[in-house]
Amino acid sequence: MKLMSRRSWSRAAVHAVALAILLPAPAPMAAQRGAAPAEASLIYLVRHAERAQDDPRDPRLAPAGEARAEELARVLAGAPLTGVFSTDLRRTRATARPVAAAHGLEVEVYDSRPAGLAALAAELRARPGHHLVVGHSNTTPELVGLLGGDPGPPIPESEYDRLYVVLVWPAAGPVGTETPGSPPGGNAAPGGVTSTLLRYGARSGAAPAGGDAW
Repeated sequence: MKLMSRRSWSRAAVHAVALAILLPAPAPMAAQRGAAPAEASLIYLVRHAERAQDDPRDPRLAPAGEARAEELARVLAGAPLTGVFSTDLRRTRATARPVAAAHGLEVEVYDSRPAGLAALAAELRARPGHHLVVGHSNTTPELVGLLGGDPGPPIPESEYDRLYVVLVWPAAGPVGTETPGSPPGGNAAPGGVTSTLLRYGARSGAAPAGGDAW
């Protein structure tokens, strides 16, 4: 049997893994979901859902945001999640909570300041499994970059439907393989990294073109 090298895990392959995990499948295919390498980390990253206007410092989710949080739980229902991470604010915790509850997990709080994001990126690279990270319009793309993925354009204030999928391998691997998707300038994470941008739930009003919708 020929083993798949890191080079073989292109953006299309990551997308295929994400589709296999997130899209509905017949019952006999359930065991085939989550086909990423066992030693890899597959990380889903989203901005919090739509926020209300009740508190300028720490708002709750708006009704549309509550619906999006439930939709995120539906989208990730087939993912074998092992960790759910959120900043310590009501809008991010409320976005993460339905997903965590559906998988019997506790929401793990992280620090979204630069040092905290760097520490979380290191932890995610070192923890094989499937993880969801809920953040903010500025911190989510930043964390994607710290993981070695492509953050794409900035997230506008009115955009809430972006779903990143980042696949990270550990540093050790087959001799002669390459690291796909590594950004220039020394920001690459150890090992192989591939990322893709998807969309979920209701389309945000000002979301730019790009990314595949569920």
